[in-house]
Parts: sequence; C-alpha cells; structure tokens
Amino acid sequence: MIHAVPSVMGVVNVTPDSFSDGGRFFDPAAALSHARQLIDDGAAILDIGGESTRPGSDPVSETEEIARVVPLIRAIRAESDVAISIDTMKPGVARAAVAAGADIWNDVAALRFAPDAPEVAAELGCEVILMHMRGEPGTMQDEPRYDDVVAEVEAFLLARALTAMAAGVEREKIWLDPGIGFGKTLEHNLALLAALPRFNALGYRVLLGASRKRFIAAIDPRAQDARDRLGGSLAVHLHGAACGVEAVRVHDVREMSQALAVWKAIGAAG
Repeated sequence: MIHAVPSVMGVVNVTPDSFSDGGRFFDPAAALSHARQLIDDGAAILDIGGESTRPGSDPVSETEEIARVVPLIRAIRAESDVAISIDTMKPGVARAAVAAGADIWNDVAALRFAPDAPEVAAELGCEVILMHMRGEPGTMQDEPRYDDVVAEVEAFLLARALTAMAAGVEREKIWLDPGIGFGKTLEHNLALLAALPRFNALGYRVLLGASRKRFIAAIDPRAQDARDRLGGSLAVHLHGAACGVEAVRVHDVREMSQALAVWKAIGAAG
C-alpha cells in the first residue's frame, strides 16, 4: 500500500515569547535564515506568526504584528515560491500578509476575532485554516471542560466552515484543524487524535499541529523542555498521516520529512 504523504508546514515564530523556541528567530535576519533552512529541510509551507498563542500569552497590537511578519514574508517571497501561511487572528494582519505574498490564512480563532473576519477571508480569496480553540490563548488552559470533546469540536468546525462559505469563501479553500493543545487536557487531546479519521471524513482538508505540545510532557514527564518532545511529535504526526491529514505543522521539519519518507517507503514495499 502506497501512502499519501501529508505536506510539511514549518513554523517560523517572529516573536520574543514563543513556547517552543524562546524568541530565537525574533531578529529578522535570524528569521529569514531559519525560513531558508526549513525550505531546505523539506517544508512545503512556511507558517509565519508574529503573535504567540502559547497558554498565558499576551496579545500584541495589529501594527506591531504587521511590522514583525510582513518584511519576512516579502523577503521569503522574493527568493522562493514556497507556500506561505500567515498565522494570525487579525483580519488586518491577514490582509497585509496576503498583499506581501502569503497564500494561506491560518486562524486559531476560526474567523471569530473580528466581525468582518469571514468577509475579509472571502475578499482575500486565499486558503483559510479554521482551528478550534476554547477561550483565548491567555485563558484557554484554565480548566477546559467538554461533555463530548470530539462531537463539540466537530460541530464547531463545521459551523465555522458554513459561516465562512456564507461570507463567500470557497469550500475547497477551507481547511479544518482540531486545535490540539488549545483549551484541552491530555485526555481531550488524545480523544481528538484518536478521532482524526472522523475529522478527515468531513470533506475538508485537515491540518494537524501538535509539534512540541505540552501534552507530550504529560505522557513523558522528562520532556518538560519543549525541544525535548521530538519523539512524541513524530509519533503524533505519523498517526495523523496514517489517518489521511493533508498537512502537519511542525518545528522539526528535517526530522519530520525523514520520518514521512521512511513511512511512505514502508507502505510502498507492502
């Protein structure tokens, strides 16, 4: 059996307070160098973010966020045709990013941050990733509760997709992301991961982003440092690949690309 291999989305955080890299790429030159390395490592998509969404993070202004991401997007686009995703909740940032060369709006708020967000997504005509998040980054891990996490996340994502389409976003441009780690306990995350085939059957492309997430440390208490969660990250995303997700969002692009290549070769040999 030959597996369909998901695209690898590499993370570029242009922030001083990212949970995973601690601001290593806040400097514009460092961010561009990192983006180049991710492309060399096999990233088909670069996800550029200028505002941390780690648990307990503080928001930044739209002006500051644009100042962080737009120069980097322009610099990448000037030398590469790699797909670029802008990781933002703000319609104004998405608009500026697409004007600079971004192809995808990756919205952890699923077009809920501002009343005009769905209309802006339709106006931009770009692909849109709708993610589930309980609450907001600053409070999302404050005792998250669900009666049925899979059913509730599925219903939320379908409703947001309908809202986007009602505003004029084309169905084929919509992605769904169950939001691993965003307002979920370990048990919630595991239930959603086990249910990935159900999400993949909804008729939309699915993005899985669980790279270096804190729930891995809940399984392996020795992995308190986010950079010590590579094994768990690879396991989660290979599971997602087996379930048919379209793309995996990761920090460790080289390792993920290698894991997927070996996984595909095993499937082809069988």
